[in-house]
Amino acid sequence: MSTRVLIVDDAIFMRRMIADILKKEGFEICGEAGTGAQAVTMFRETQPDLVTMDIIMPDMSGIDAVREIIKEYPNAKILMVSAMGQQSLVVEAIQAGAKDFVVKPFQPSRVLESVGRILNMK
Repeated sequence: MSTRVLIVDDAIFMRRMIADILKKEGFEICGEAGTGAQAVTMFRETQPDLVTMDIIMPDMSGIDAVREIIKEYPNAKILMVSAMGQQSLVVEAIQAGAKDFVVKPFQPSRVLESVGRILNMK
């Protein structure tokens, strides 16, 4: 069975880019969300193996979405995807329960390295 991934980013092109990277490696994209609130709802509906989560989004930030998801699903595996200059937010996201982060713009190999590391965590 393939690994199911929920991709969360308010930029459609970024969701497509991440989806393309993961699909090429055999991952199944079980959903996409453009806001933190949608991410929480979709997580409940799809129960993915992994989430890629942007930090800055309308209506609910990625960090708040991580907190909500981790509260209900403490073992959720979440990879934060942030733009340069958001390092303090990345630390906050990790403290909220995210497992790793990738800085935009990123290389496909960096995304896959983080995904592999997170999925191998117990």
